[in-house]
Amino acid sequence: MNVEIITIGDELLIGQVIDTNSAWIGQTLGNEGFRVVWRTTVGDNEQDMLDAFDAAIKRAQIVLVTGGIGPTKDDITKQTLCKYFQTKMRFSQEVYDNIETLFSKSGKVMNELTRNQALVPVDCTVIQNKAGTAPVTWFERDGKILVSMPGVPYEMKWIMSNEIIPRLKRQFLQDVYIKHHTCWVKGYTESMLAIKLTQFEEELPDSIKLAYLPQPGIIRLRLSAYCESESQALHHITDQGVKLRELLGESIIVEEDKPVQELIGELLKNKSLTLGTAESCTGGRIASLITSMPGSSDYFVGSVVCYANHVKEQMLGVQKDVLEREGAVSKEVVEQMALGTLNALECDCSVATSGIAGPGGGTTEKPVGTVWIAAAYKDKVRSEVFHFGTNREQNMLRASNMALLMLLDLLQ
Repeated sequence: MNVEIITIGDELLIGQVIDTNSAWIGQTLGNEGFRVVWRTTVGDNEQDMLDAFDAAIKRAQIVLVTGGIGPTKDDITKQTLCKYFQTKMRFSQEVYDNIETLFSKSGKVMNELTRNQALVPVDCTVIQNKAGTAPVTWFERDGKILVSMPGVPYEMKWIMSNEIIPRLKRQFLQDVYIKHHTCWVKGYTESMLAIKLTQFEEELPDSIKLAYLPQPGIIRLRLSAYCESESQALHHITDQGVKLRELLGESIIVEEDKPVQELIGELLKNKSLTLGTAESCTGGRIASLITSMPGSSDYFVGSVVCYANHVKEQMLGVQKDVLEREGAVSKEVVEQMALGTLNALECDCSVATSGIAGPGGGTTEKPVGTVWIAAAYKDKVRSEVFHFGTNREQNMLRASNMALLMLLDLLQ
């Protein structure tokens, strides 16, 4: 079934808030067999919203709307939907009771603006929001569905998982079965990988699509099969996955949709090991990636963000004469940082980074983008120099990803 996602809010258009709702909805629906064909973002303007609703209804069978249903004056989605579907508002005692229950649990007192959340369009199905005060409204017209949900991400996710997806799956008979196969690939740029896979792509059946999802230093490949039966989709995706494995070999990090930091976490847990990081040019990015995984407190002990040389010396035991002779961005220093982390943080393994992120600070011998990375595990330490580029943000991200890959290789 074709789906369009509409996100509403001026804050999304001006970049004040990042639209994470569309990404989550698209990924979740894809896994359930639905196909997102269009994404639209529109501001808090009635006519723009009406135009967006009308265009979406014409080109998709299911339209999912998030945002603009709060209690303040700029939240006009409910009123605009009433105008679009030519209906009016009514007071819903059921919604009011749900809001009262939520408020009583939190010890808050309801005000008039919150009470207005119980006003809902007449000609729609109202779905209770157990995670917040704004109700969900489900409209149907000529076999098409439009669902309006809150823009608050945790509320939207609860509603989608517990209410919307189960209802959509019950209502629509899927005539296309979708299966995905994801693998993470190292050692290639996107263009290099595309050249490597040219013949593979040319020989893909029409029912199989290949997508490149690059990150700095790593590429995620996704094979998607769209078939008339589940068994056919599974057969095609398995067959093409084998061919991909034969072509890329050890360049494939994992054949699951798991980021490197999750793989490292699983390895550390299985081996009962602990991890610490020493970060200069990455400024804590590696620690942030590691701690983004639930349960990381089981294996991650901490990080030393050692930008200044005296911190490298005092916290990690890097030798002053080595710093003066080799410079902070060097094999000797980054290895001493990694080994020093094992002692300072009392952990089993570590990664360390030291580089010139840019845009200034480079020299002829060590231009901007030069980064030394080391990984240590007990008495083993490995180090490597990388030459990334001149973009500071990209350099920090690439260095973080390469550090994780080095650690993964060392642990494996």
